[in-house]
Amino acid sequence: MHLKLIRNLAMPLALFAICIFFTLKEPSFIGPRNLTQLIVEFSITGTLALGMFLVLLTGQIDLSVGSGLGLIGGVAAVLIFHYNIPAYLALTIGLILAITVWTLMGLLIVKQKIPSFIITLGGLLIFKGFFWLIIQNSTIPVSRGDVENIYSKLTTYYLPHELGIILACLISALLAYLMHHSRVTRREHHLAIAGGLKSFSLWLSITLGLVGLTLIFNHFRGVPLTLLVLVCTASSVYFLTQHTVFGRSIYAIGGNTEAAVLSGINVTLITTLTYTLMGAAVALTGFMTTAYSGASTTTVGELMELDAIAACVIGGTALRGGRGTVAGVICGALVMATLLNGMTLIAVAPEVKFIARGTVLALAVWIDVRLSKK
Repeated sequence: MHLKLIRNLAMPLALFAICIFFTLKEPSFIGPRNLTQLIVEFSITGTLALGMFLVLLTGQIDLSVGSGLGLIGGVAAVLIFHYNIPAYLALTIGLILAITVWTLMGLLIVKQKIPSFIITLGGLLIFKGFFWLIIQNSTIPVSRGDVENIYSKLTTYYLPHELGIILACLISALLAYLMHHSRVTRREHHLAIAGGLKSFSLWLSITLGLVGLTLIFNHFRGVPLTLLVLVCTASSVYFLTQHTVFGRSIYAIGGNTEAAVLSGINVTLITTLTYTLMGAAVALTGFMTTAYSGASTTTVGELMELDAIAACVIGGTALRGGRGTVAGVICGALVMATLLNGMTLIAVAPEVKFIARGTVLALAVWIDVRLSKK
């Protein structure tokens, strides 16, 4: 019980401390403009981390995602800018390419029994090389001239203020229904349920948070589109991991691969599919990261694989597989995004940023190892 309490409180307290520190250093940190920008950055990191989460659950890893998202975003930008292909078609081609490449990489790892660390490390170098070749080490805009397209709008479009409020209320109503349905189902199966007051307090806190954030966003431009992408991705991953045979199989493989094989789970198929979904997450993140930069450059995606891994581990995902939650990953991504946003806002030197990111990653892994022994 004591260990569980430490795990539950460590991340919220760390996030609170980070926010207080940056607010004292720069009051504009909690301003509507910066908070909106923070949410955009958080959405990008969170989307990639959710893909990494699925891979880590099986006991595998992917070090190639940073270079890969740069490559996929670069391919789409080149198709639009140099070949005048419609943005929606360029994004579709990029998505298909990412899914295909990551599926093949997953098959290679599972079929040939090559450590994922080695294969994805090779992918990191290969993707980086192809990325630089495709963009010719130059800067490729995501749109032609001043005409915006769906690609450029990924990180520049904001929901109308009224629509943002309506969406927050709809999400709150949906959450209330799901919580009620869960309580009814657990009661029917004679399972323990939380007290009514506790459940209501949780729902009310989330609702107030949603409405409050929406009002803050509306003081700038509105709810960013990237947040909706993250919400849809997180909801999909949550459903897959918690309410499907596929999700239960992922946890089983990460917990004990031999036992999973003996129980009839198709380890090859399930593990490969996690890499397929990783490819989809890489494509979405690549599009958003490139759009956020305004163009495809050689630095897009740099070290983002480490941010994704750190977000998962901070959120309680075990590197050995078999343990982790979507909520934990989202909170871990928020910690990483807040840290990077705050350091950028107070103009921390690039070398200090590297040190901070490395320290956070090392500390997160150390905590994971320590807690796993208890």
